[in-house]
Amino acid sequence: MKSKETENDVEKIPELQKVIGYTFNDIGLLKHALTHSSYANEMMMSKMANNERLEFLGDAVLELLSSEYLFDNYKDLPEGRLTKMRAALVSEGPLAQVAREIGLNEYLLLSKGENQTGGRERDSIISDAVEALLGAIYLDGGMEGAREFVYKFIVNDIENKELFNDSKSILQEIVQKYKLGCLEYEGISETGPEHDKEYTIACVINDKIVGQGKGRNKKSAEQHAAYEAIKNLKTLHEENLRGGQTRK
Repeated sequence: MKSKETENDVEKIPELQKVIGYTFNDIGLLKHALTHSSYANEMMMSKMANNERLEFLGDAVLELLSSEYLFDNYKDLPEGRLTKMRAALVSEGPLAQVAREIGLNEYLLLSKGENQTGGRERDSIISDAVEALLGAIYLDGGMEGAREFVYKFIVNDIENKELFNDSKSILQEIVQKYKLGCLEYEGISETGPEHDKEYTIACVINDKIVGQGKGRNKKSAEQHAAYEAIKNLKTLHEENLRGGQTRK
């Protein structure tokens, strides 16, 4: 049986439509949404053949629908709080996680080079693909089709997404509150071409790595690292509590 990675032709991936709960009338829009610029360049396709314009449209649709959802479901919150929540929903990390949850990264059309260098797991690429997919759904099925996708996959788990979005400041508060020591961020590596670098950064407390993260810039990588550090510290705390209960 062929792997999904070798079946990037949209005609061969009806399961993707099943996962997202939307069947395209124009399958060409779906293929367009999955076409990364590296693939279009490698195949000597038109510049308009890549998914960047659909990403532009999807970004605007996502902004509107996430605002609508928050406005309707959090009636007691002021504008500033809603803005913060929306930022958490539409940021790169959470959108990349949506891409992984629905397996979108497995179906992207990437150049051989981009695929070999880990592009299929790069947050910047797969989060943009989610927006491109949303743009394609909007063009194919209107606002209602787009709304169903956003409400089903993007505006859920807001608390955890807010934690990710504020991870650096939250981690700093945890370190200060519990007097854990010196918090630093250290660069581990830089990969990719100059115009599309990926940074790997470690979150370090008292010379011990407590989390690592990747991103298209250092700030994003630090955010990922802080988020992983918070989760690891929480796990360690829970394990210590269980250990204390066991010893009673």
